Amino acid sequence: MNAEPQLDDLRLFCVVARNSSFAETARQLGVSKAVVSKRIALLEGAVKERLFHRTTRKVSLTAQGEIVHQWAQRIVEDVELMGEALSRERAEPSGLLRICSSTGFGRCRLAPALSELARRFPRLEIQVELLDRPVDLVDEGFQLDIRVGQVREGGVIKRRIARNRRILCASPAYIDRFGMPHSLDELKTHRCIPIRERDQDFGRWELEGPGGVAVVKVGGPLSANNGEIVRQWAIDGHGIILRSTWDVRGDLEAGRLVAVLPDYAQPADVWAVFPSRLSVSAKLRVCVEFLEDWFAQSGLSEG
Repeated sequence: MNAEPQLDDLRLFCVVARNSSFAETARQLGVSKAVVSKRIALLEGAVKERLFHRTTRKVSLTAQGEIVHQWAQRIVEDVELMGEALSRERAEPSGLLRICSSTGFGRCRLAPALSELARRFPRLEIQVELLDRPVDLVDEGFQLDIRVGQVREGGVIKRRIARNRRILCASPAYIDRFGMPHSLDELKTHRCIPIRERDQDFGRWELEGPGGVAVVKVGGPLSANNGEIVRQWAIDGHGIILRSTWDVRGDLEAGRLVAVLPDYAQPADVWAVFPSRLSVSAKLRVCVEFLEDWFAQSGLSEG
């Protein structure tokens, strides 16, 4: 093709096919017959096919015109339906919205936000599942994954809705007993409390510091797949943890925990992840924009 067919030309083409007349189409649309003829000629140039048999009294579709007409009708109808859906959902989004997230973040941070979302948009039907494992959005039928940390898979669209990082910390009692580590390498000899996060390998801490990105393999007598559990174990003096700043900010301020190797941290932004086919969903857009505003106003985002 020399150029892509234009939506307005496809729409006009459908009207001509329905009327079997350039003149009647021109009358209905309030334009001249010459304009109709020129735009059909442009469309024929774009698809490199003759679309109409022309006589002095009427026009009729060619075999190629029949094929283009089938597709043009579908395209025009889909665009019109999309416009109607956008118009409805901008006013008040409605329908089912299936969301997944990790257990700790979902319960402590996401649930209050979704409570307000449901209050603000009562026609939404929100279903939430909290899962501490990788999720296949398409196969499992989720429309939205609110995820902390890296997004590795392809075929999805991601939008950052909050900035965050994970930091190292331990209780004063642990530091008094085992000493303060002064390098990442020293963590190998300390009691660390790893957690099974959805975005990283178990017991493998990847951190950014003065020298760039470094990886250290850690372990200890305790581990879990829940952030609230490992936070409490750290407060009880059992070891060093790597947790999001919003999880431990209050403990650091109260002195229940102290920062360990403060020059190091792990980026762990919060992402809204959804299948690429849903990129035009107004319902999804309203939800994502709401969550972004909610986290910013609640002080969750560091950005």
